[in-house]
Amino acid sequence: MTSLSIVPATEALARRHAPEIAALAHATGPVSYDYHFENRSVFDCMVRRSWLTSGTLFGWDGTHLALEGDELLGIEIGYEGTGYRDRQAALAPLWSDMLSAQEVTEAEIEQVLRRSDLASWLNPVLRPGVYYVHALSVKPEHRGRQIGAALLNRAIDDARKRGFKRLELDVLSDNPAVNFYQSMGLSLMVASRAPDPEAHGVPVEWRMGMSLETTTSAGQSSG
Repeated sequence: MTSLSIVPATEALARRHAPEIAALAHATGPVSYDYHFENRSVFDCMVRRSWLTSGTLFGWDGTHLALEGDELLGIEIGYEGTGYRDRQAALAPLWSDMLSAQEVTEAEIEQVLRRSDLASWLNPVLRPGVYYVHALSVKPEHRGRQIGAALLNRAIDDARKRGFKRLELDVLSDNPAVNFYQSMGLSLMVASRAPDPEAHGVPVEWRMGMSLETTTSAGQSSG
């Protein structure tokens, strides 16, 4: 049997697995993404374009893949937290490309941007020295095999080696993944709510995090 491997995405792997990424991304917060994107096809198209464009919110260059042979089982997308807004802003040219290709209408773009602005209050500011996990997702048929733990442990190890002091992520408070993150050592830092998303069924969002600094005797930390 082929063993599980956690590997950084490459352009070749990104092209191979592009059709599978949107579903994995959507599974991390269906209620929230359905609020942002009333049309699921618009979400899928945006994620696929972002996935194939480095430096964007879902870009392959910030991704680790869980593979079993050539089969994709799950993903972890993460990067320096202070770059989150830059990656978000880098989506702008993709909207223009989608509009030119008639994959989206101007009205749909305006709706997404308006709702994204209203929902942005759910995501607290990310401070320097933080590695931010934007998406962690495993295909439903492969859950229960500790693949998510392997992906998150790889993110923790890599972030610590790169000198990050903390790892943080945002997760909807009703997501079963909350229990998983707690079991992995993350704890609740702040709970955020925003009126318009909440009125459309989006639950309170939790910012969870953990320290990446190792400890020595007497509780002293060492970088």
